[in-house]
Amino acid sequence: MLPEISLNILDVAQNSISAGAKLIRITVDEQVGDHSLKVIIADDGCGMSAETLEHVTDPFYTTRTTRNVGLGIPFLKQEAECTGGDFSIESEPGVGTTVTALFKTDNIDCMPLGDIGATIHSLVTMNTAIDFCYTRVVDENSFVLDTGEFREILGEVPFDEPEVSQFIRGYLEENERELIS
Repeated sequence: MLPEISLNILDVAQNSISAGAKLIRITVDEQVGDHSLKVIIADDGCGMSAETLEHVTDPFYTTRTTRNVGLGIPFLKQEAECTGGDFSIESEPGVGTTVTALFKTDNIDCMPLGDIGATIHSLVTMNTAIDFCYTRVVDENSFVLDTGEFREILGEVPFDEPEVSQFIRGYLEENERELIS
């Protein structure tokens, strides 16, 4: 099991990258009064067949040839359900995949969100050919980081350029700080 929800997000997003996604949408919606945290990761990758989708939550089933187990999705499912939350996955070949995990944050088994800003920053700056749309919600407040918009402004300047990377990190930190204050 992973010690933070943000690391689960990183793992599932890596699956999206491996599936050839060109756009990955990540939503982290925290409703403090409801004691809930919903994570949605949606991609436009290759999607999964009905057979693969049926087995994807089995830790001993994987389509990878590099190892015999696939633990990311099963761990995320288990971790969400252990809090009294829920998990779902939808996928269609040629269309993409959407993973949704709901955590009950007042449950003792709910792990912390972790450094979600560092996770998103790493995904964006280490996968510069992929667009990410990250939406962070806390109650009625939210912000969005959309690399498609950044790309329009920056043109050919890559996200891993030090000044751009630093700006993205600062943007995430500042907006996260404003959401939780």
